[in-house]
Amino acid sequence: MALGTTNVGFEDKLWLAADKLRGSMDASEYKHVVLGLIFLKYVSDSFNDKYEILVREGSGFEEDKDEYTMDNIFYVPYEARWNIIASYATSPDIGKVIDTAMEVLEKANSSLKGILNKNYSRPELDKTRLGELVTLFTNVDVGTTLAQERDVLGRVYEYFLGKFASAEGKLGGEFYTPSCVVRTLVEILEPYKGRIFDPACGSGGMFCQSAKFIKEHQGNVRDISVYGQEFNPTTWKLAKMNLALRQIEADLGSHNADSFHEDLHKTLKADYILANPPFNVSDWGGDKIQEDVRWKYGMPPTGNANYAWLQHMLHHLNPNGGVCGTVLANGSLSSNTSNEGNIRKNMLEGDVVECIVAMPGQLFYSTGIPVCLWIMRKGKNENTKNKVLFIDARNLGYMIDRRVKELSEDDIQKIAEIYHKWRNNNGYEDIQGFCKVASIDDISENDYVLTPGRYVGIEEVEDDGIPFEEKMEKLTSEISQQFKESRELEEKIRKALGSIGFEI
Repeated sequence: MALGTTNVGFEDKLWLAADKLRGSMDASEYKHVVLGLIFLKYVSDSFNDKYEILVREGSGFEEDKDEYTMDNIFYVPYEARWNIIASYATSPDIGKVIDTAMEVLEKANSSLKGILNKNYSRPELDKTRLGELVTLFTNVDVGTTLAQERDVLGRVYEYFLGKFASAEGKLGGEFYTPSCVVRTLVEILEPYKGRIFDPACGSGGMFCQSAKFIKEHQGNVRDISVYGQEFNPTTWKLAKMNLALRQIEADLGSHNADSFHEDLHKTLKADYILANPPFNVSDWGGDKIQEDVRWKYGMPPTGNANYAWLQHMLHHLNPNGGVCGTVLANGSLSSNTSNEGNIRKNMLEGDVVECIVAMPGQLFYSTGIPVCLWIMRKGKNENTKNKVLFIDARNLGYMIDRRVKELSEDDIQKIAEIYHKWRNNNGYEDIQGFCKVASIDDISENDYVLTPGRYVGIEEVEDDGIPFEEKMEKLTSEISQQFKESRELEEKIRKALGSIGFEI
């Protein structure tokens, strides 16, 4: 039976069906099996749609590779086409068939070289379950148009990334930023056109959400240029596949690399930077790059990379209005150890910090560390010069399971709307307990600490009209009654124990 896109919880049903086939395989290993198959089906179906158009035209160009590449569609050789793979779903050779498909697909498309998983034929991978996975994805009903196909398989891929991050726990955080956090950054920065950069791009979620934002606001994805870098080799491959699914052309470098020690985009000055770098990294190799042009505001401590990331991003911002939104641990807002306080002071006096958002706890699968958003800009407007907007969003969000919280769309819009009202001088007002604009002088009086709670104050409780004395009298009466009931219960317990020979 096909799984239709109109069904409620479509992605979740598909996940549950796929997860049943995992068996004893670790989520980290199974991830590449499943995501590779989704990618293979996507490129094959995209190819097939164009193939049928060319056949109907009758000019004999249906096997001409250039006809596909000019439309940003991967050319899929015969052995890699999904109908061929699906025909082997019940065969013990299904693993070899998929490996062959991946190999010929890479050979036919140079941009995929070294990206695809090619170990489906390994003995420890259960071929019966692998065939059932192929059948599962074969039966996904994605509608009748290529646009629907791309949207659904892209959604499935993103959804599965999140589910694998949850299943892997701490390790999953290496490649996945919760979508509500990404959407918050995108709604604040509004990356309509220009160069977008993520120096710790994980699986490419920042780019995908940016492209989605542009489409939702009737913009043109071709107006953005995407640049990224990722250190983990398997995560770099995930990003390449994820962006290909979304038809986003991106320069992620020719290989995975460390942003600090092998900057693949040295001359880039980005209009937008969106990032979620790893928090509080202690072994980032800072001792090897003491003298570096990027450390304009001070040498970052060798024991924590937070301020190295902030300065790396500032270095890559367009000096004429370039804006950066990044996620960091809350400790970055107040730490004074190993020169961090001085760097923060220099950044504030250099007027590159525009907004700080304290986020709710439990947003990440990978860590319980409280996080914040840093919004930094080069070339502030007249309304925001020498000021910082503080937003305390810790009370927003709702629990989606016992461990993880999520921001609702209304929560995200509430944060973004406050920011844009302030920046555009369009009816912004401080809200006690939620948002406050502070001058650099105000911040200096607070020792350059950027914790929003220090500035926004405590939310006002609505007056219910009951006098304080009356409330206290009622509370005292209730406590007195509870003490009386407690003493009566204690006496009953003593008597009960005494009747069986125990004295207390």
